[in-house]
Amino acid sequence: MRTSTTFLKLAAIVALALILSPAAQAKRLADAEIRIEINATDGDAGIQVFLDGEGWDTMQMTGPNGVEFSVAAENSIGQQGITEFFFESAEPSFEEQSLDELLELFPAGLYRFEGTTTEGRRLRGKARLTHALPDAPVQLSPIDGEEVDPDNAVFEWAPVADPPGSEIVGYEVVVECDEPEFTKTTALVGADVTQITVPREVLGQEDADECKWEVLAIEDSGNQTISETEFSID
Repeated sequence: MRTSTTFLKLAAIVALALILSPAAQAKRLADAEIRIEINATDGDAGIQVFLDGEGWDTMQMTGPNGVEFSVAAENSIGQQGITEFFFESAEPSFEEQSLDELLELFPAGLYRFEGTTTEGRRLRGKARLTHALPDAPVQLSPIDGEEVDPDNAVFEWAPVADPPGSEIVGYEVVVECDEPEFTKTTALVGADVTQITVPREVLGQEDADECKWEVLAIEDSGNQTISETEFSID
């Protein structure tokens, strides 16, 4: 009977230790994302990472190849803590680094994030990187160098087929002009939308010579492919 009682006490102590362990106290990141972005027009690609969560002062990302990066906030930022955190890698041209070489550097799989909050608690998260890559959107109107009527500024593209093992979940359209005055507008639309009309008051000035529009095809895991076209305003 004494042995049984001793065993139960030991079990209770072990259970309490597990409850109070740092791993048990670990908090979760509110959001963790990792994706591949391809610029089909410029012919390059890179990796993007986004994190959101309680204020932290250290963070490490580990993927299939091991530790990928570590961040340590110090002094004022270390005391204040980081919440939203975004970075994108360099994007060498495909002549310098092929897409296959990029995919070899960043294998598909689970990427884990482990950090420490400013209060000393462990902070964890994870995100899955896939190699499901959208094709480049085909921009139908305006085409390269075309003049756009600001009273009928319609931007249209062809639908992008679902990549193997995934699906296109939406498009992001960015329209911007640099001269004579900078303007920019961004729209997120569903996968069934293939055109948007930008009102004159949003598009900005007339007679803008340096304008471009981008359309990004976005698949379910977040990977995205961009096409860009330059135009002017009539």
